Amino acid sequence: MQHGRKRFISALAGTGLIGAIALSPSTPANAEPDIDDVKERVDRLYHEAEQASERYNDAKLELADLQGDLTSLRADEKRQDQRLSGVRDQVADSIVTQYTGQGLSAAGEVFVSDDPGAFLASLTTMAAFNDLQGELLGSYTTEVKALELRREATESRIAKVAETKEEMAEQKEAIEEKFDEAQALLDRLEAEEREALVSRSASREDAPAPASVPASGRAGAAIQYAMAQVGDAYVYGAAGPSAFDCSGLTMMAWAQAGVALPHSSSAQFSSGPRISEGDLQPGDLVFYYSPISHVGMYIGNGQIVHAANPGSGVTTAPLHSMPYVGAVRPG
Repeated sequence: MQHGRKRFISALAGTGLIGAIALSPSTPANAEPDIDDVKERVDRLYHEAEQASERYNDAKLELADLQGDLTSLRADEKRQDQRLSGVRDQVADSIVTQYTGQGLSAAGEVFVSDDPGAFLASLTTMAAFNDLQGELLGSYTTEVKALELRREATESRIAKVAETKEEMAEQKEAIEEKFDEAQALLDRLEAEEREALVSRSASREDAPAPASVPASGRAGAAIQYAMAQVGDAYVYGAAGPSAFDCSGLTMMAWAQAGVALPHSSSAQFSSGPRISEGDLQPGDLVFYYSPISHVGMYIGNGQIVHAANPGSGVTTAPLHSMPYVGAVRPG
């Protein structure tokens, strides 16, 4: 665990980011930053980046749903267009059958119009076509309206897809901005101070995992997987095999138990029945912050395993090491 953190902090030190971020207006420009202040600021930046990352995960889920809807709507539109063509052919056959030699040129001019509305309007004003305004024209009108509804729905979904993609780009930019700011802050520390910061991070965030987790079955499989990842890196948007974000870790852990979870902490909050804190069992998912932007897995004895942040990676921590919101039991 410590070795993994050292590699991470060393990598941050080698980024060479330019510019210093003042910790407070009263701090002299050449003064060394206070490690506690830096730790607090970096933790806050990591959490802000995680919030953006989880919103990005939500947007990805929404985009997948929208694209599925769009595919279905386009298929419906194609089928509706084919049905409309069939009704138009029936109308044409009726015209030919009923009016052979009696003004076919006028009827034909109306029928071949690309504007169904104009066609219908013309039909209603031509006395020669009065007997066609029964069931056949009623069916034609219905099919025209149905096709238009599907076209409108398709256009709406296309616009929503574009809007969601734009939102995803904004969230990705926010993630990178907050993460780069945290890197720049860490870059300001001397090597010895970085080591002290790593040590303080370990003492504040890490907690020894129980020697044995009293869980079996599906919950046991999920916990076994999550605990096997302790020491792995935290990467925004990742879901294994060697790096995870918070919801990516819980999603993959419960996948080992045959339970499908969405890659989103807020969406996972709806993945099972709500569990009171007093009824927590190993394997339950626990959620933090309002709005929800972090998830971990309860492992017993008041501890959780979670993908914490880029500084700590996958680790264990006390249940109330973050603002606790609630818990659910997947499956």
